[in-house]
Amino acid sequence: MAHAAHPRVGHVVPLPVLFAVLGTLLVMTFVTVAVSRLDFGRFNLWIALGIAVFKASLVLLFFMHLKYDKPFNAFVVIVSMALVMLFIAIAMTDATQYEPDRIPGYAPSIKTNPQ
Repeated sequence: MAHAAHPRVGHVVPLPVLFAVLGTLLVMTFVTVAVSRLDFGRFNLWIALGIAVFKASLVLLFFMHLKYDKPFNAFVVIVSMALVMLFIAIAMTDATQYEPDRIPGYAPSIKTNPQ
């Protein structure tokens, strides 16, 4: 039994759009490297995560075709990704608060109880 062809084809993104997004991603990669060489103090992490969210949003919107899907789907995915990045940033920022309390070169040892 032959299968019927799909009634419609998904959205086809024009090549100039894909190359423009690729160019933007490459430029943002160079921006990421340039920013990593500069010292913005406590904002280093936030800037790096902001660039990462922007680049991931481009990939999701254009290469994964969320731009051409229902707007609610793109909104949910991008907001979820931004909240995960925010959670990571807060966790990493909080971890640096305890840095002065650590003893240099000290790590708790695990002692086994031989039977």
